[in-house]
Amino acid sequence: MIPYFKWLSLILLTGFTIGQQEVQGQILNIERHRLQVDTAKSWMINGTIGLRIYNRSAAADSPVDMFGYNANINTVYFAERHSYALIGQLDYLKINDADFLNFGFLHLRTNLFHRNPSSIEIFGQLSYDNFRGLDPRVLFGAGLRKRLVYSENSTLHLGVGALFESEWWNHPSLEKTVDVQYLKSTNYLSFRHTFNEYVDFNAIIYYQLGYDRDLSLARHRTSGVVNLNARLSRIFSLTNSFEFNYENKPIVPITRFIFHFKTGFTMGF
Repeated sequence: MIPYFKWLSLILLTGFTIGQQEVQGQILNIERHRLQVDTAKSWMINGTIGLRIYNRSAAADSPVDMFGYNANINTVYFAERHSYALIGQLDYLKINDADFLNFGFLHLRTNLFHRNPSSIEIFGQLSYDNFRGLDPRVLFGAGLRKRLVYSENSTLHLGVGALFESEWWNHPSLEKTVDVQYLKSTNYLSFRHTFNEYVDFNAIIYYQLGYDRDLSLARHRTSGVVNLNARLSRIFSLTNSFEFNYENKPIVPITRFIFHFKTGFTMGF
């Protein structure tokens, strides 16, 4: 159990943002920064680390102790012919002696011949979500990335590929683990539009489809991220992010549709 503190609460939040170019907002979306750069090499890195410890109880015999941390890293490296990306995130929250939230992932992606209208992507990912029973998911795959629209203010890309996925699920009501492996098609649309020097919109929608031979049914997953960022002044910005995930036939009985919406102000100098 987290020890009691003499003070009411302690909150420690640290962050760092480094980059070769200015990054608006706390989250660097890789699709927003897949640019046709003039230089031979370019780095773009964004990361945050946070820690929260909290003790606030209604009564001495009813303690409420909270401990949580989060971290994320978003890195894109543009070489002369290829680009490389690494995305990672950790979220953990413990209330008293119970783990309330334990989620994380690490995603690696290579875009071969990224300057061409058509390019090749190779990717892999490790993720877990203990609160929902996923521990873990491992996948790797490859696909074709096609540039449909490219202008000064807008870009639209289509991705078509295949992946192999292994999952291990803990059943929420039965003491058993279910492990599955699927070969799936994976497709996405990525769109970015800069309205002006102050407002930027970007979104990516994934659709993955696989066939369960044991149950003779199709399993599909739809997920996406939508970001809307507005620079209010030289110092202040407004950031909005909406993430969602839907599975038509979950491996174990869990919520099919989950989402995460975040909005806030950022300050930079």
